[in-house]
Amino acid sequence: MKVLPCFDAPISQAEFAQLIGVSEARVSQLLSENVLTRGETAHEWLLAYCDRLRDQAAGRAGLGGADLVLERALLTRSQREAQDLKNAVARGEYAPIGALADVLGMASSAVVDRMDQVEGQMRKACPDLPEEVRAIVLRVLADARNEWIRSTSRLLTDAVDALAQSDIDADAQPMSDIGEEELA
Repeated sequence: MKVLPCFDAPISQAEFAQLIGVSEARVSQLLSENVLTRGETAHEWLLAYCDRLRDQAAGRAGLGGADLVLERALLTRSQREAQDLKNAVARGEYAPIGALADVLGMASSAVVDRMDQVEGQMRKACPDLPEEVRAIVLRVLADARNEWIRSTSRLLTDAVDALAQSDIDADAQPMSDIGEEELA
């Protein structure tokens, strides 16, 4: 390729800035980013600058090609997850785990309170009920109440653990698992 004589010599930052229509500070920044190399000709600087512009236009400059693709894929996935969450809330299929825990706790408390009232109600309704029968009924209710508390506690713990594990699994998703639509 034949180079014009005026471009075949080293050029100053000020001259190059005037040539391409940017500030001298921007040319200095291009030098510090190793886009331009001190001592090269005006032709070499112009080619390097044009390469940088092409890379920026193609989305390859800044983060680097692979990093930019990954960032875009992660952003797309995050946006999709946020929209999925909004849709689940709108359909009534999702509620924050804290709210569910509070509701479950209140429901459990209400059941336990009712079960605790059975002894007094039995004494009023069946004053002639033999004590050994009343003890058996109260023991069965106490066992049921304790199992209810254990089961709801276990369900809640399992749900929180599953949620935490799904977050860990989602964070550890390999790049190959990200769909092609996310890479577009």
